[in-house]
Amino acid sequence: MGFLLASLRAGIERALRNAVTASGEELDLPEGFAVPAFTVEVPKDRQHGDFATNLALVLTKPARRPPRQIADTIVRHLSLAGTQVQEVSIAGPGFINFYLDPGWVLGVLGEIEAHGENYGRSMVGGGRKVQVEFVSANPTGLLHMGNARGAALGDSIASLLAFAGFNVTREFYINDAGHQIENLALSLEARYLQAFGQDVAVPEQGYHGEDLIETVRRFIALHGDRYLAAPAGERREALVRFGLDEKLAAIRETLEQFGVTYDVWFSERSLHDSGAVRETLNLLRERGHLYEHEGALWFRASAFGVEKDEVVVRNNGVPTYFAADIAYHKNKFDRGFQWVINIWGADHHGHVARMKGAMAALGYDPDALEVVIMQLVRLYRGGEIVRMSKRSGQYVTLDELLDEVGKDAARYFFVTRSADSHLDFDLDLAKAQSNENPVYYIQYAHARIASILRQLEARGKEMPRAEDVDLTLLQEDAERALLRRLADFPEEAAQAALDLAPHRVAYYVHDLAGLFHSFYNAYRVLGVDEPLEDARLILVNATRIVLRRALDLLGVAAPDRM
Repeated sequence: MGFLLASLRAGIERALRNAVTASGEELDLPEGFAVPAFTVEVPKDRQHGDFATNLALVLTKPARRPPRQIADTIVRHLSLAGTQVQEVSIAGPGFINFYLDPGWVLGVLGEIEAHGENYGRSMVGGGRKVQVEFVSANPTGLLHMGNARGAALGDSIASLLAFAGFNVTREFYINDAGHQIENLALSLEARYLQAFGQDVAVPEQGYHGEDLIETVRRFIALHGDRYLAAPAGERREALVRFGLDEKLAAIRETLEQFGVTYDVWFSERSLHDSGAVRETLNLLRERGHLYEHEGALWFRASAFGVEKDEVVVRNNGVPTYFAADIAYHKNKFDRGFQWVINIWGADHHGHVARMKGAMAALGYDPDALEVVIMQLVRLYRGGEIVRMSKRSGQYVTLDELLDEVGKDAARYFFVTRSADSHLDFDLDLAKAQSNENPVYYIQYAHARIASILRQLEARGKEMPRAEDVDLTLLQEDAERALLRRLADFPEEAAQAALDLAPHRVAYYVHDLAGLFHSFYNAYRVLGVDEPLEDARLILVNATRIVLRRALDLLGVAAPDRM
């Protein structure tokens, strides 16, 4: 990655590999021995050093001796020149711990100053083409909390992947075909006929939300009673086309207010109209993966480790949603995506293995398809669960959430936990202007730094440059802790991208804000001796840059005033 922590790690890895080579005869290793994969990582407990390695443990089998004995041999042959390692120790079953010269962290300030907003950006992804498909809500109603969590997760994952050097495409799959669209047409028709006094009920399996009444009102304002006497098929087609266009426009507008924009809006209907679904089924049939049973066409999912086979064409000749979904995922790989990522709700869990099996049947690498399963969201207000029911139209919408707590709190709260964990969203906490609200706490740290910089500007003083400042004056524990955490950011961001885990960045930025608040509450920045003031200005400005960048990856603003 080229950043300080990665460079230090790489130096220690090289020294360890050289030490194994130098220890080869003593450890009875064969000539030309290839060192197996090992880790050099930052210990969770910093008392165990700045880095620790399991190298001695992975050499136990080839060296045929206890790992502590191997570790002792490696340490005796270590050449650590240029690594900034000050001390080495052996701990536990044979871990080797490295303690760096405490001054190493000062180098991070020059790095942040040099890279600015690009500090932490890497090429881990190597330009690999990645598609992130998320939300993809049925355009039959308003966006709800599950959609909202999916939007925050998907967009943050896409941002992290782009920051880590992947070529990312954000995509929304429009479910504008199939049974749910038929139900939407029938529901709109019922509301349309009701508006003209006819006693018609919305189908039980239809959509009962109040928003459809408003859609029909707007349709009538445009077309009047023109479709009242029209054939039912013509009336439903006109209503559903109008409804879909309106719902999609509303979804797009809401998501943009949530800070989410897409590169591609892909229509399910286009797969049917273009013949892609039929072509995909024909290809599966040619490869021997389809068979007929009781008048329906089935995919041999069981051949790919799935519990049971799956219908792809019903006995009435109509393709299932699964058939269209197979064609859609084939289309993704045919467009050249090397890593296809879907954000799906927990109710789609059983669909994952079937889809991977279908991709394998078509000749694609099933491991190139990765599905992030997202658990449910529970909303709380006043300590009570806010009940949601999409069918009755009584669920809390994303629009309502944005009106109540705003984009920043919503975006942050949705990514504070891993996708596979249930999320309790406390509406009262999200609105609180206090340190208990993590969003307020983080943004307040940024605003405090911005206030310091405004005071500096009011004095007519420019921000000093790191190379002109004696950074060794930053000796306090609070300063060093802040420096150490700033150095972690490049690896935190890269790992969060690879793990598809934006909650790692949410934890990181909250921790960084906490370290800044601790420093700020204990020490003055302005008004101390000028050399120390300059060093602390460099430190707080670096913290501002990283706070802003980390928040941006999560789609959260970094305000200069609170």
